[in-house]
Amino acid sequence: MKTKAPHDLETAGTRERIVRTASRLMQRQGYEGTGIKQISREAGATLGSVYHFFPGGKQELGTAAVRLGDEEFTELLRESLDAEPDPAKALVALTASLAQGLRESDWLDGCPVTSTVVGTAVGAPGIHQAAAEAFARWRAVVAEKLVAAGFAEADAEDLAHTVIATLEGAELASQVARSETPLEAAGRHLARLVASYGGSVRT
Repeated sequence: MKTKAPHDLETAGTRERIVRTASRLMQRQGYEGTGIKQISREAGATLGSVYHFFPGGKQELGTAAVRLGDEEFTELLRESLDAEPDPAKALVALTASLAQGLRESDWLDGCPVTSTVVGTAVGAPGIHQAAAEAFARWRAVVAEKLVAAGFAEADAEDLAHTVIATLEGAELASQVARSETPLEAAGRHLARLVASYGGSVRT
């Protein structure tokens, strides 16, 4: 998944640098594999600064990282869906964009939300809640696109669940296989599924 370029961290405020660094590291290493000291070091911030902005420690910072990932993917999702009137074609373009982002990161940057939340302790409710809200927001964006294209609301909501779940699984499969094929195949099949409801051009 495409994220803000590393060089942009140079002009970011201390808190933003910390959150963006945490998001990138947790995206690549997972929550448990990422330590506060590494985050502070790579963000160019002192440990004191990290705890100043995040007195709740790693869990609070992890929650902020998930919310950042949510914002970034929501933006990408909206841009991709808005760029193409036909939702079926928009989904093909979206999966192509996700595949390109993965390839450009050398298959390291998968979904920052999923990468962070998987494996976190049950005692990290903030992170899990932020992730649940992220998935709900992404489904809402997809459903909104489908309703605008003439789909019944109930159908749009069901399809949105399928779209987001499929994208998450395909992105992980592409990352593991170091191949664009799972995402590209997911895009084609999601497009056919959406088109099968009628009112959408088949790809």
